[in-house]
Amino acid sequence: MEDYLVRAIAANAQIRAFACTTRELVEKARQIHRTSPVMTAALGRLMSGAVMMGAMNKSPEDLVTLQIRSEGPAGGLTVTADGAGNVKGYANVPDVIVPANSVGKLNVSAAIGPGTLSVIKDMGLKEPYVGQVELQTGEIAEDLTYYFAASEQTPSVVGLGVLMNKENTVRQAGGFIIQLMPFCEEETIAKLEENIKKLESVTTMLEQGMTPEDIVRTVLDGFDVDFTDNSPTQYSCNCSKERVSKALISIGARELGEILEEGKDIEVNCHFCGTNYTFTPEEVRMLYDAATNHSDR
Repeated sequence: MEDYLVRAIAANAQIRAFACTTRELVEKARQIHRTSPVMTAALGRLMSGAVMMGAMNKSPEDLVTLQIRSEGPAGGLTVTADGAGNVKGYANVPDVIVPANSVGKLNVSAAIGPGTLSVIKDMGLKEPYVGQVELQTGEIAEDLTYYFAASEQTPSVVGLGVLMNKENTVRQAGGFIIQLMPFCEEETIAKLEENIKKLESVTTMLEQGMTPEDIVRTVLDGFDVDFTDNSPTQYSCNCSKERVSKALISIGARELGEILEEGKDIEVNCHFCGTNYTFTPEEVRMLYDAATNHSDR
């Protein structure tokens, strides 16, 4: 099954729903970053959540960045998604290994540890929106559920999952987000709560061959569901030498001047895709001149 995302509304628009399957993009991230199984699960969950949050944007160009800063061995995670289904991410420490949890599953919570979740929304305005909450469990789905309630005042249910093969490739990945609108009736809420209690894990549903549409119908069993969108999603990094050049200019003339004095090529690595960009002393000189001219304005 190729990676894709669906959007839906239900119960006369009292509920909106998102679901995705993301095995291919999580596997690509694993290959790029050479993540350990537990970090593949952590990064895959966060990317799946970001893909669906990106779909909440009004414009395909709008960006949402999810950043976890943590005290556990993982150190943190950063993921960015747009409204067109593109997502990218990296782990601060990609090769973390921790013991399995009490039921023998990957212990994402132990790898992440205490910390904060920041959500940065860049919607083309002068300043981006930034919301931040304390991590509740480090399992990511529960942390996003808490973020929606505490920071956006939107009651939500978030389910995320990554299942690994024995050879540590990605077997299944995906998730769902269900959100209640402000005018949601008590009867609707009670019915949804009953459905959630009976729900199997995301990876169990995917292993059973369920599609994102099937997952939405299962979570919203008993409600009329209207699917409004079906779109592909993929791991995609939009870095380029031009973008890296702008980033280098932004560090300022002083720092570039120090680099220039060394008279050597410099290499800049993209955290998201691993691409290396080399700048010769002549190119560094041009960046230094650009930074100097910018600071003189």
